[in-house]
Amino acid sequence: MKKLLDKLFRHENLEEEEAAELLSAIVNEEANDAQIVAAISCILMRSITEKEVQGFRNALLERAIVPSSLPKEAIDVCGTGGDGKNTFNISTLSAVVIAGAGYPVIKHGNYGASSHCGSSNLLEAMGYRFHDQDQQLNRQLAKSNLVFLHAPLNHPCLKRLAPIRKDLGIRTFFNFLGPLVNPVQPHFQLTGVFDLKVARIYKSVLQNQRQNFAIVHSLDGYDEVSLTSPFKFLSRQSEELIYPGEYGIEPLNPVDLHGGTTILEAQEIFEKVLNGYGTKAQNEVVLTNAAIGIQCVNGELNFNKAREEALKSLMDGKALKSLQSTIELSK
Repeated sequence: MKKLLDKLFRHENLEEEEAAELLSAIVNEEANDAQIVAAISCILMRSITEKEVQGFRNALLERAIVPSSLPKEAIDVCGTGGDGKNTFNISTLSAVVIAGAGYPVIKHGNYGASSHCGSSNLLEAMGYRFHDQDQQLNRQLAKSNLVFLHAPLNHPCLKRLAPIRKDLGIRTFFNFLGPLVNPVQPHFQLTGVFDLKVARIYKSVLQNQRQNFAIVHSLDGYDEVSLTSPFKFLSRQSEELIYPGEYGIEPLNPVDLHGGTTILEAQEIFEKVLNGYGTKAQNEVVLTNAAIGIQCVNGELNFNKAREEALKSLMDGKALKSLQSTIELSK
C-alpha cells in the first residue's frame, strides 16, 4: 500500500494492475482509514484514467456476489451521482418507465453518498426489500420486468467504505465505479455522468462490455439528460451534441428539477410523477431519459417512437403497476 501511495503522492497515474492492487488492499482491510482517505484525495485532485477505472472495476467484479439466475438481456439505468444538483430521482423513475414499457430492467444502485436520497434510500422508503437470493430476484423480473440490486449486498467488500464516503460527503472515484459494476453485467446500459472526460472513459470501457449503451452528460453538469442545457450523447457508434430543441422541447429551468431536502420529499415527488401528476418539466425529463433507454434496447425505434412508448407506460399506469408488483414480490 505504501508503494502505491508514494506513487499517488508523486502525482503519477496507476497502471491497471496497480489500481486493482490498491482497491484490493482497501477492501481486504490491508489499508487503514487514513491511507484510504489519502488515496481517495490524491485521485480526486486530478482526472482519473481509463486504466485506473478498469483496474478498480475488475477488482470489484472479481469479488461481487452475482445473481446467476438473472438474464443479461436487460438494461441498467443509473448515474454516477456526485453532480451536486439535488434533482429528483430521474434515473430511477426512468428505469420504472422503461420496465412499464415492457423492457427488462436490472437497476444497480446504492444509498446516497453525496446526496440526501440515493435510489436505495428511496426504494426502501417505498417498501422495497433488497435481496441477493436468485429465486426471489428472478421472480420479480419475470413478473414486473423490474428488479433492483443494492450495491452493499452484491459488493459486501465495500462495507467498510460506506462511513468513510459518508463522512467525506463529496464524490469520490467510487462514484465513477457504480454504473460499471452491476454484478449481472446486463447487455444494455443507460448511464449519466457528471463529467465529459468520465463519459469518454466509460465509452472506452463499455465498448467491450455491453451489446449497446448510451452515455449522457448535460453540459451544465448534470449526470443525466436534464434538458436545462445541450447534452453530450455517446454511444458505440458516435458522440453527439444534442439541444433540447431537437426534441421539440424548450430548455427547462433547473429549479423545476429540484428533488427536495429529505427522503420523504423525494418520495412524494417520485410518487406524484409516477401517478401521472408530475409537472410538465418533470415529465419531460423522465420521458426523455426513458426514451433514450428504450432506444438503447430497441435500436429500430427513433426517438419519437421510443418516447411514445415511454409516455404510454407512464400515463397508462403501466410503470406504476410494474413498480408496485416488484415491491410486493420483494416482501
